[in-house]
Amino acid sequence: MTKMSKKKTAAREAFAGKSNLSVEDAVKLVKSAASAKFDETVEIALNLGVDPRHADQMVRGVVTLPAGTGKDVRVAVFARGPKADEAKAAGAEIVGAEDLMETIQSGKIEFDRCIATPDMMPLVGRLGKILGPRNLMPNPKVGTVTMDVTAAVNAAKGGEVQFKAEKAGVVHAGIGKVSFDEDKLIQNLRAFVDAVQKAKPTGAKGTYMKKVSISSTMGPGVSVDVPSATGA
Repeated sequence: MTKMSKKKTAAREAFAGKSNLSVEDAVKLVKSAASAKFDETVEIALNLGVDPRHADQMVRGVVTLPAGTGKDVRVAVFARGPKADEAKAAGAEIVGAEDLMETIQSGKIEFDRCIATPDMMPLVGRLGKILGPRNLMPNPKVGTVTMDVTAAVNAAKGGEVQFKAEKAGVVHAGIGKVSFDEDKLIQNLRAFVDAVQKAKPTGAKGTYMKKVSISSTMGPGVSVDVPSATGA
């Protein structure tokens, strides 16, 4: 057995029989069990009592994590003229219009966040089938369709995380790196859960937040006690 295999086996043994841990214990366990050679992302998954196929049960929103994400976010901006210049000055990696649309249509997507000025949406709308499933479609509800390009680029690079419920009612996101201090990961986790809690749709019936779990990129997952995660 290789060293890596031994580490993975030890990690799974550490998780055996453990569930519904406090946020503090869950974060400590995930950090201690991370064994990859790179700085793994700490990921959170929330199982919600919603059916996103119904418009009044869709959950989506945005939250700025207090300790940041630890990730270098690559930003693409659809803009022309002075707004394109503003986007470049703010640090956007990719700025364009028809040329950017054609690049995306060719299958080349080298960005993590997509922002557009309102006048560009007829153009961006043609990319819905490509950007939508990747949760990259600009949307005014989460501040990515805006004339304030500088603020949107700064937010994207400063720890802002978008979330959207998938078909099964699951919301997931990265909330930091395993190299983060435990208290920073705990802050980020509770900020994310709080944002999803506040995004509860009008059509949600019964138990809204059914399960919370966290894991590292390469590690096993562990469930977190929901009241501990919500601070209840």
